[in-house]
Amino acid sequence: MSFDIYAAFQRILNNEQISPPLAAILALTELIQHSDAGTMFELVKALNDGAEDLKKQASNPISLNAGCELFTAFVTLFPHDSANFTDLKKELIHQGQSYAAEALTYRNKIAELAFGFIKDGSILTHSYSRVVMQTLLLAHKRKRISVFVTEARPRGLGIKTAQALTAAGVPSTVILDSAVAYAMDKVDFVLVGSEAVVESGGLVNAVGSNQIAIIARAANKPFYALAESYKFHRLFPLSQYDLPSHNSKILSFPPPLLADRSLQLNTPFHASTPTDSSAPINNQPDLARPPIITQEQISQNNPNVDYTRPDLISLVFSDVGSLTPEGVSQYLVGMFAG
Repeated sequence: MSFDIYAAFQRILNNEQISPPLAAILALTELIQHSDAGTMFELVKALNDGAEDLKKQASNPISLNAGCELFTAFVTLFPHDSANFTDLKKELIHQGQSYAAEALTYRNKIAELAFGFIKDGSILTHSYSRVVMQTLLLAHKRKRISVFVTEARPRGLGIKTAQALTAAGVPSTVILDSAVAYAMDKVDFVLVGSEAVVESGGLVNAVGSNQIAIIARAANKPFYALAESYKFHRLFPLSQYDLPSHNSKILSFPPPLLADRSLQLNTPFHASTPTDSSAPINNQPDLARPPIITQEQISQNNPNVDYTRPDLISLVFSDVGSLTPEGVSQYLVGMFAG
């Protein structure tokens, strides 16, 4: 089969309203359309292989993992009375597409649910989240709110959030990631989105979420997370380094520049070599001059997401209700038990 599932995934993601888990579900649905599998065993194997292809090519596989896991479990547990396997595949394709269409309404459900917890005052949010944006815009229509938005480096998506809020007339300002503790006294609560909500009840989100939650707990401010149920993920990390996105390149130390400097030090000095006032004395290299470190290098050496422990999270608002972290664990068990 020549179907390129990652190309399909990227094409679907071009729709601004589609998040990675939904894109993964729709890509797997297209895989069924192109599959020549003749049995359920062959189809499930093709779906698992397709999911692995997506994970290998994605820089951050966590959220799309949740979508792949959900759809594969659905296919495996799907009750059917189809006359033949071809009809079953058609039904699975229809169900996958219908679920994705319905899932686009989940953000509105979450916004309405979270709205009941929002009072007049100031909110701190982090990075960019579609469901958080929808919630804040709804709150702005009925409440008097102002929003502090972190820069959210290395991707800097907080600026996108602040621009969209400002364009909608919501009072907002961008703060440095390092200024969260400084701003926390002005904040009534924290509201963040999610890449995934894991089996422990913890949260995987844009890097910096964990330290914001720690500061909020120290300041006795509520920390709320918004998450569509298709982002619930059967993952149980015990630390940051258990996340699938972690690799040996993150927080690594670059090799010293001894080789280049050795070459420079061994370069013979010629009396006839022209000099100027800016050149080092005796044509020796300036060993005190630091190497140039670019923002791209910093970004590549740092994580995009981090893990926030469940004890730091006040509530998770989802399309299935407002859940405590313990409630998330119970819901996940039930969801994958069929």
